[in-house]
Order: sequence, then structure tokens, then C-alpha cells
Amino acid sequence: MYFNNDNPSDGFVRALCRFSFFARRRPLFLLDMISKNDIKFVHSLELKKKRREEKAFVAEGPKLVGELIGTFRLRAVYALQQWIEANEASLNGVTVKDATQDELRKISFLETPQEVVAVFEQPDYDVDARKTIAENLCIALDGVQNPGNLGTIVRLADWFGISDVFCSADTADIFNPKTVQATMGGMARVRVHYTSLPELVDSLGNDVPVYGTLLDGGNIYTQELQQRGLIVMGNEGKGLSEEMRKRVSHKLYIPNYPEGSECAESLNVAIATAVVCAEFRRRG
Repeated sequence: MYFNNDNPSDGFVRALCRFSFFARRRPLFLLDMISKNDIKFVHSLELKKKRREEKAFVAEGPKLVGELIGTFRLRAVYALQQWIEANEASLNGVTVKDATQDELRKISFLETPQEVVAVFEQPDYDVDARKTIAENLCIALDGVQNPGNLGTIVRLADWFGISDVFCSADTADIFNPKTVQATMGGMARVRVHYTSLPELVDSLGNDVPVYGTLLDGGNIYTQELQQRGLIVMGNEGKGLSEEMRKRVSHKLYIPNYPEGSECAESLNVAIATAVVCAEFRRRG
């Protein structure tokens, strides 16, 4: 059956059909259609200021949304009928809007929408940073500004069993839609905190190792590495800030191969993080 969205009577019939179909099967929530205000609200969450005001963020796609549902409080869902039917048990008390593929395309941030767009509430983490870093391996990001790099690093942290990432204020926002997508669900298991990194390191004391990748560092493959402490990774172009360079107690260098041969000037920060984390865990 075809309905014209611009025709009010068709819109009413379409809504009635949707309600009738779902009312026969699910008393958990009242299904509604996506409105212009819904589209405006979701798109507003592309802005950091609005995300902070609403304490909310957007995630898209069945795999990512499915992983985040068990961790973050779900506020609203805009999805195709097939996704709603398959996830009915997780939607009690949630605003659910049934969408056509065309409506999903209008509300989505992706070029190719993937069944569901969801709005989650941002979490508040209560963590004893000093104790956490003193007992576990953690990552600190000093001015990593690309949302994709941040999301990839969170994904890497998840892969290598690192549960906490501490970010400087000028690091990209973990709740940026591009960052959220790049985590590939890793943010469900990795807590991301924003703080003053110099103050954080100063609070640790001399017994907690602080690692940093620097050109004058020692070959990472020959250095002693502990399975606790802080691995500090720097800005994409400038590396570590001067304030953090001074606070690194263990300088590490990732050599190229063959060592000393002509090659690219540096590694992408996410790739460098992967190399460093892999070597730490190999030693563990």
C-alpha cells in the first residue's frame, strides 16, 4: 500500500495502520510517526553545546545501538518496523517513532541509514582516578582533536582491556556523532573522562608510571613496561603538550623498520596507540 506523506488524510490512515498493527502485538508503548520537531531535535545534537544542555547523544545502526542499550539509558528511538519488532523487550518506557526508510534518511547523520537512530542519555561516572590508574593500565589523550581518532582509540582500549580513558579539555567530544560511530560500541565498556591532565598526573605520585611516546624516547620493544599506569598520547600534529612532556616519567619511541631508514614522518595517533597497547599487553 502506498501513502503520500504530503496528504493529511493519507498520513492519518498511515498512522492508524501503524497503531493497529502494533496494538495487536505490543501493549508496551504507543507508536508514533517522526515529526519535523523530531528531526530538528536529533540534528541539534550534532552541536556540542546542545548535547551538553540535553545531556544526550545520538547513536545509529542495529549493532551499535544494541550494544549501548544495556549500558546507557535510552531516551528515544526512530526506527524501521523490523527493528522495533526485534527489540520490543528493550523499549518499555521509551519514546518510539516508527520510520520509513525515507524518514530515517532525513533524521540520520549517516549517508546510508541503518534501521535505527537512537538518543541516549550521557552517563555520569564516579571514578577514583588515582586508584584506578595506580592499579590498572589507562590511556590519557592530550589534545586529540579528530572525532574519528578518538572513537578509534576508545575502540582500541576496549579491545585491549583498558576500561578508562582520560582526556584533556581540548580533546574531541566522545559524544560527537562521528566519535560515537567510530567507537563501534567500545564506549559501552570504556569510560571516558574529561579533566586537567597535568593536575591528574600530579595527583598520582612518583610510584605510578606515566608513559608517553616521544622522539627522544627509548625503544618501546626494549623498555620495561608495567601493566598499570598512564599511557599519554598527544595531538595529531603537535604531539604532547609541553606541560605533559615534563610529566612523562617513561619516554617511549616506536621505531620504524628498518630502524633509521627514510619513511613517513610519524604515525597516526590511533595507529600509534594500537602499537603501544599491543606491546604492553604482549608483555602482560
